[in-house]
Amino acid sequence: MTFEGKTIWITGASSGIGEACAYELAKEKPNLILTGTRESKLREVQAQCRAAGARCEVLPYDLTDVDGIPALVERALACFGRVDIMFNNAGISQRAKAADTAFEVDRKIMEVNFFAPVRIAKLLLPYMLRQGGGMFVTTSSISGRFGFPLRSAYAASKHALYGFFESVRAEYYDCGIRTVMVCPGRVNTNISFYALEKDGTQHGKLDAGQAGGIPPEKAARKIVRAIRHQKPEVLVGGKELLMVYFKRFIPALNRLLARKVKPE
Repeated sequence: MTFEGKTIWITGASSGIGEACAYELAKEKPNLILTGTRESKLREVQAQCRAAGARCEVLPYDLTDVDGIPALVERALACFGRVDIMFNNAGISQRAKAADTAFEVDRKIMEVNFFAPVRIAKLLLPYMLRQGGGMFVTTSSISGRFGFPLRSAYAASKHALYGFFESVRAEYYDCGIRTVMVCPGRVNTNISFYALEKDGTQHGKLDAGQAGGIPPEKAARKIVRAIRHQKPEVLVGGKELLMVYFKRFIPALNRLLARKVKPE
């Protein structure tokens, strides 16, 4: 797959993996639509993408407002007349034990991480089917493959993404719909800074594990290669990705190691 002339919509595009992927994709001169909550930062990313040769529009939006997503999708379609690749990258993490976390926090995490991508996908699917196909790229996590301390709602939302988008792939594969599940481990982004504590306040610090993760630019190169080759799943990170294989082949070891993780 080449990206020149393709319309690619990225949520969570103002920082981290989303921003880095926007720059990596911009090199091939696609039509980019960038969504995030910080308009000023989106404008900076837009300027760099345009300088690289991409056509680029921004649609600032807070995905906690799931009810407003139909209007957002209409605005996205109006930018370039179609969406070929939908990159559901926006997400919010968690740093609190399950019994301590307010239910409202669980709900907010599910709204942003699961229900927002699902609503976007359900609205875009009819357009993609009419145009002969399309792709959903979705950022999950290694926490979407197994439970992890202090991330009960986060892990649940990321597990749910796998269930939904792998089902979409099975149902619409013969209609030209493809899905790519992005499964990051530790990538040096600000996701831990904006993670929610038990009462919904921000965690407010970069965890040591996150700080020691691979650069987002390295992650972006691997993700873009996976999109190009339409890989069903791409693992991104360092040695922590071994936990995914432990879960698959030595599940008892995975459970033991997960229990021994020290809270950051």
